[in-house]
Amino acid sequence: MIKLSIRAEQKIKNMLSKRGKGIGIRLAVKTTGCSGLAYVLEYADTINQEDIEQAFTGFLILIDPKSIAYLHGLQIDYTKNGLNEGFEFKNPNERDRCGCGESFRI
Repeated sequence: MIKLSIRAEQKIKNMLSKRGKGIGIRLAVKTTGCSGLAYVLEYADTINQEDIEQAFTGFLILIDPKSIAYLHGLQIDYTKNGLNEGFEFKNPNERDRCGCGESFRI
């Protein structure tokens, strides 16, 4: 379903550790931006009944079932480039991205 790089796994574990609570990350897609869709990452403290769970060592990724069609095959990395750092999403379902890279289209 979803693949995480070692850097992304380590970053999520560090974020949860610094936060001091949480079972993982909730991942969804929302309608926004100039291309139409954007990835949303939030801390997850509980599992919702409708969540699709994907287990990693030490945490879960909880996926909104409405978003699963957009996320199949998604690869998430964590990158640092100069002063910029953040999660990078590589989605084989994307047709294109907006110029700023904040939204995409399927």
